[in-house]
Amino acid sequence: MAGSSSGQIFRVTTAGESHGAALVAIVDGCPAGLKLSEADIQPDLDRRKPGQSKYTTQRREDDQVEILSGVFEGVTTGCPIGLLIRNTDQRSKDYSDIKDKFRPGHADFTYFEKYGLRDYRGGGRASARETAMRVAAGAIARKLLAESGISILGWVDQIGPVKADPACFSATEITNNPFFCPDADAAARMALFMDALRKDGDSIGAAVTVEAHGMIPGLGEPVFDRLDADIAKALMNIPAVKAVEIGDGFACVEARGSQFGDAMRSSGFTSNHAGGILGGISNGDTVRARMALKPTSSILTSRPTVDIHGNETEIITKGRHDPCVGIRAVPIAEAQLALVLADHLLRHRASRL
Repeated sequence: MAGSSSGQIFRVTTAGESHGAALVAIVDGCPAGLKLSEADIQPDLDRRKPGQSKYTTQRREDDQVEILSGVFEGVTTGCPIGLLIRNTDQRSKDYSDIKDKFRPGHADFTYFEKYGLRDYRGGGRASARETAMRVAAGAIARKLLAESGISILGWVDQIGPVKADPACFSATEITNNPFFCPDADAAARMALFMDALRKDGDSIGAAVTVEAHGMIPGLGEPVFDRLDADIAKALMNIPAVKAVEIGDGFACVEARGSQFGDAMRSSGFTSNHAGGILGGISNGDTVRARMALKPTSSILTSRPTVDIHGNETEIITKGRHDPCVGIRAVPIAEAQLALVLADHLLRHRASRL
């Protein structure tokens, strides 16, 4: 299957399906000498893993990562790093009733049209279960970035109609509620909204913001490998993401040049409408991106569809699913941003004496 690798120098390849034996990743290009153990990776996986609250899928996976290669005596060797996460809580029988039906809004139909067959067990390769390996690889990238003083922070700023108030932003609050929300009051309203949604057997979309702090200028390549373009692609590669903004995004449509251009002083930029990127290259300010995720396709509400033979029918999806995929998307977005920045950091080091 094409399209399972990303990055040029810091390159990641993943394999595995939702209900297969395991998930696998190969991280190539990581410099030798980086201190690394499973304990460095596991915290990010623990933030992404399912079954941590009533607002996410109740599938129970420990997501314990194993380092198979590329690390010796606690440091990376420069060889490819092999990562493994075993699947332990598959319930494929939950999908037997829909094995010949296409879920509206899901990749069931397009996978079938492309490959002529379909792994109906939890969506197979199209499942967000695959993103566990990106989070594992992203944890390595984050550690590499930390050596250059770069850190990454993500959060949910909207679930359905409930929005976080930027004036009430608290980074510490992000880990205090099950929604990764930086606004305590908004998190409480999200809980009420999600309780009602679950009773309806429906799903909802969300918006996630992710930032990179401590950035250095110069990351990114002109024209085709612009940093913002690569970030947008990385975030769009997350299942269910339908839109990405860099910096102020679509707000620039109504802004004037006298307002939108980030003025410069000897102390730095006076604003950050550009999201830390100019001409596809980082300017040293905070990199900021926001993504929109669609509602989960697997819901208990009956909907019209067709089967693999083209017959019209109805579908109800049973099993264990996230009523809002955006909740667990925060560590995935952080990982994707980290992977892009790590790759461009290594490319930048190779571009000058």
